[in-house]
Amino acid sequence: MKRLFLLSGFLFICSFSAFAQNTKEQIKQLSKDKWQWMADKDVEKLDALFDEQAMFVHMGGSWGKERELNIIKSGFIHYKKADIHEVLDPIVIGNTVILLNRITLLAVVGSNEVSNPFMVTEVYVKS
Repeated sequence: MKRLFLLSGFLFICSFSAFAQNTKEQIKQLSKDKWQWMADKDVEKLDALFDEQAMFVHMGGSWGKERELNIIKSGFIHYKKADIHEVLDPIVIGNTVILLNRITLLAVVGSNEVSNPFMVTEVYVKS
């Protein structure tokens, strides 16, 4: 099962079911898929990915998985597009993979469209 935590400035901690030879490429693809699911407001796929203990930290506050999914579903925050500029080579430590991305996120927050650069840390853990 895939799991994801989100913390400050976008820190994702996920668990996943397959640790194959091409784990690094699988994680890069999962990360890319996650951003698309967020843009598509696909809360079913995100619900399966985000861990129950996920914490989402934004400039305006922090909250857990349920609230983040409700915010995405309602469109209060619409993650329209993540332009991924750089993906560093994933770091594999045992059953854990750390992925660093440099992105520009285009989002609608409330009724305001915003674009912000972020350095994103995603941590995937085999379940």
